Amino acid sequence: MRNEALVGYLLHQRSYQEKRAIYYLFSQQHGVVHGIGKKGAPLFEPLQLFATGKRDLKTFTQITISQFDSPQENEQHAIQTDRSSAASHNQRYGQIRGQQQYAALYLNEILWKLLPSEDPMPVLWQHYQDSLNLLKQPLTADELRLCLRQFEQHLFKELGFALSLTEDSSLEAIDSDMTYRFLADTGFMPVIAEASADLSSAAAALFSGQEILSMTQLGIVSATLNSWSRLHRQLIDQLLDYQPLQSRLLWQQQQRYQ
Repeated sequence: MRNEALVGYLLHQRSYQEKRAIYYLFSQQHGVVHGIGKKGAPLFEPLQLFATGKRDLKTFTQITISQFDSPQENEQHAIQTDRSSAASHNQRYGQIRGQQQYAALYLNEILWKLLPSEDPMPVLWQHYQDSLNLLKQPLTADELRLCLRQFEQHLFKELGFALSLTEDSSLEAIDSDMTYRFLADTGFMPVIAEASADLSSAAAALFSGQEILSMTQLGIVSATLNSWSRLHRQLIDQLLDYQPLQSRLLWQQQQRYQ
């Protein structure tokens, strides 16, 4: 890249020298791009910048915030991310409030940990932007969880995970009267009645056949939300090699002290 214009969202950053930071940008053009730029770029806002460099770590310059109210606007106004605009940044960051901030941090964390570098994913990028816009609206607890589960489904699809909810791991049709254990790398495995008593410690991975069929028929809706949440957590944990998510820990701490 040589002074290539990118549009994207900041997923993660860490300090680098006194006035610069290493940024993980989810760009519309090239997927996740790593680069070094001036400190001060905000989360959850569409950024415009220029990227230069042939190596994995680019140089980011002229980082600005795209000001637009809808995709239909033709003109976009930019504000430079310097000290004079810090108050504006804080005000705009506040558009995502309360538990929605933890949800947005969760989306960022699973993206920067799971997505490969410089692999264009424009469809997923649009779903991410739509999710952030939704998180800026007042949401009920169920609406918030639905937003996350729906985005996770788009992410799994982009990563090549095709879940079968109509057949078990032996390609037999799901039986409404049976109990299944979900394994991320295998699928739904029938549970032998004699062994079911030994699986109490892994109850989160157990699904009734009727539960799975309801998920298939209804999709991700309020009635099936708990089931999808358990299923997606199993997949996310597997993809992350069971490493803890900081955003999840923050969410749990916030819930504990409410």
